[in-house]
Amino acid sequence: MLLFHCLWKGALQKISCHFCAVMGKLQSKLKHSTYKYSRPDGIIEERIQTKTLQEYSPAHADSVFVVAALNSELCISGGKDKTVVAYNWKTGNVVKRFKGHEREITKLACIPRSSQFFSASRDRMVMMWDLHGSSQPRQQLAGHDMVVTGLAVSPDLTQLCTGSRDNTLLLWDVGTGQCVEKACISRNLVTHLCWVPKEPYILQTSEDKSIRLWDIRGLQVAHVFPPKQHIQTYCEVSVDGHKCVSCSSGFGGEGCEATLWDLRQTRNRICEYKGHCHTVASCVFLPKTLALMPMIATSSHDSMVKIWNQDTGACLFTLSLDGSGPLTSLAVGDTSSLLCASFNRGIHLLRVDHSRGLELQEVATF
Repeated sequence: MLLFHCLWKGALQKISCHFCAVMGKLQSKLKHSTYKYSRPDGIIEERIQTKTLQEYSPAHADSVFVVAALNSELCISGGKDKTVVAYNWKTGNVVKRFKGHEREITKLACIPRSSQFFSASRDRMVMMWDLHGSSQPRQQLAGHDMVVTGLAVSPDLTQLCTGSRDNTLLLWDVGTGQCVEKACISRNLVTHLCWVPKEPYILQTSEDKSIRLWDIRGLQVAHVFPPKQHIQTYCEVSVDGHKCVSCSSGFGGEGCEATLWDLRQTRNRICEYKGHCHTVASCVFLPKTLALMPMIATSSHDSMVKIWNQDTGACLFTLSLDGSGPLTSLAVGDTSSLLCASFNRGIHLLRVDHSRGLELQEVATF
């Protein structure tokens, strides 16, 4: 009887485990069709995504690491498949593929409404491309000893700044393809670069948890913001050049925030945006034409995109892109659209809707 009791107990445990596994899979499938809505009063609602999702042919054969908007219809993207793709997200068509890098694409930089753009790769090369020209690079810039992890192009397309894990920043003359300035700071492992509009300054984030403001006149550090507690993964400057936002690595809710900074004389921290569970990989200012109030959007390795009230730090909306894996890059598409790159499901086209209050909807993948 004792032996029978043990065997029966073991069988029940197996059935229980199998039932839980099946339920886990079922819950995962059900969750895939829902998204979370964070109201201003702090209440989180789970709503069923009723809008039809358009699934276009994938732009890439593997994970996408970076996406940027060229204009109100075209974006460029790059990732693990070593290819830069120009894509029309309104028609679902690939416009052009650019191949030349030997390893995965890490960064892209472009001037909106320009046909020229730059790509960086783990092969330590930076390449310049023209959408209306050949599929071959117009320029190849070699100067870093390690993977290139930062690209920033001046608004007039005459200068390019590159940063790397080799602790260096290089300033290039785009016309000649020559490096004109070089700066190196110990342990300054660059994670991102962006140009301050209408100013001779470049903002840079680093794995040493610092945010630096560089003066391109001599390529010297003009200011270092108070250090954060975690690696700073990304930065973005507002269109007026008055503010910037950076985001942090983290896990389990520790770190995982975005921070708004004053770029003017005080250069102090203004606000923090906390709510993600894992590393925040990208952050963007939403344009005034898209937002009813000053807002910031973030994307994270927790598969979520959040929209925040820029002034108060309140989370206004959370969209969960289930099954996407870590979200790697975020870009403003047009007056109502965001583009979000992911590890598992390519690029997501998101639409901001104000018809029933603020909502963010996933409308297409490619």
